[in-house]
Amino acid sequence: MNDTRIRPLREEDWDDVVALEERAYAASGLSEGREALRSRHRASPSTCFVLEHAGGFGGYVLALPYPLFRCPDLSPAEEGAAQEGTRGSNLHLHDLAIAERVRGRGMARRMVRHLEETGRAARYRSLGLVAVCGSETLWSRLGYRARPEVAPPASYGTEAVYMVKPLRPAADDPALGFSPRAEAS
Repeated sequence: MNDTRIRPLREEDWDDVVALEERAYAASGLSEGREALRSRHRASPSTCFVLEHAGGFGGYVLALPYPLFRCPDLSPAEEGAAQEGTRGSNLHLHDLAIAERVRGRGMARRMVRHLEETGRAARYRSLGLVAVCGSETLWSRLGYRARPEVAPPASYGTEAVYMVKPLRPAADDPALGFSPRAEAS
């Protein structure tokens, strides 16, 4: 995979990001639009990445600090206040999309692994997300656990499932409501 790299999202990437996000989510009514996507990036540029594959755009991930068991509404742009005081606690994987030309090659898993490593290095304790469009099974295979008691905002649709994964598996974290060691057994 020498022709693949993950790098920080840059200004010149936005046309590709917006176009891919629309292709991935418009049919399900979950597309957010350029300004909302850019606001997620502004909230935490160090946790937003682009996948380059074979010299071209291959996908992106947008993540931002957000309180555990909460997530941004899809409608408004981020204003920044929601993230204050959450550094070191929970990182929210807001959006991940892989370009059609590189799907089926493990690129989503690679992007998630990169984000998890970034989160650990920044001392986040957990990574939360909202599984949409039937993706709960995929996320479960990657170690994320559904939290049915947490209701995502209505903008995610009725089938959305909030999920979380501890980023520090060596110690139990009561805030997450499960022991990483117990989950592994």
